[in-house]
Amino acid sequence: MEITTASLSCQGTRASNQDQTGETVGDRAACFVVCDGVAGLPGGDLAAELARNAILARFEGNRHLNAQAIREYVQEANHAILNEQRVMPDYHRMGTTLISLFIDRDYKLAYWAHAGDSRLYLFRRGWLYHVTTDHSLVQQMKDAGHQTDEINSNLLYRALGMDSGGAEASYSDVVPIEDGDAFLLCTDGFWHCVDEAQIKLSLQMVNTPQEWLALMNQIIQKNNNATQLSQDNYSAVAVWMGSPEEATLLHSLSDTAQFFPSQD
Repeated sequence: MEITTASLSCQGTRASNQDQTGETVGDRAACFVVCDGVAGLPGGDLAAELARNAILARFEGNRHLNAQAIREYVQEANHAILNEQRVMPDYHRMGTTLISLFIDRDYKLAYWAHAGDSRLYLFRRGWLYHVTTDHSLVQQMKDAGHQTDEINSNLLYRALGMDSGGAEASYSDVVPIEDGDAFLLCTDGFWHCVDEAQIKLSLQMVNTPQEWLALMNQIIQKNNNATQLSQDNYSAVAVWMGSPEEATLLHSLSDTAQFFPSQD
């Protein structure tokens, strides 16, 4: 099945960009990775880079995938960070979120793994699904039915490099892919600024994954210009299977207005 992709990574107003993205598209399999260094701790950028590089280095795009291999890729990424923590005392608490998507092109199957609050979305047959659950205190509180207004959204209970003795990530079941599926991997800096309705609507207005990301980037920049608030790093990777544009419809001009600066 044909795969087309696009990616973006922006520093925002932060002093550095701690996000990392990467991909490998082989003849039989493909791998996509987005990592976001844990905020407030030294070495987040290094942790994100180590995780991305470890997964892409182990991944073999000319072989079929299996679930056990995916776990090994992610475990290797986690071990790479833990090993570096031991030899670099100043970075002994560094960590990173992870969202990784794996595609078997011959068998038309998808798998994914995630840690932290970087997300994966799937657009299928006109519907947008948020298919990962954030490993955050805010999400735990929401799931328990509690108010989260006063909770720091950056508090994570799972991330690569977090030596808690438990699982390093969550793993999906095997999911069959359909022609027209569109995946979006993104960091919290991205999804905090573009809600699910805007993700879906923007997809229904474009013909390529590059256009999709560009349109969502427009709304992030428009919101930032309007609020003048500090903007986190934000990164995303769009992955289209086959021809998603054939399943989308152009909405009205009034729907498109939110994506573009006003001409006042």
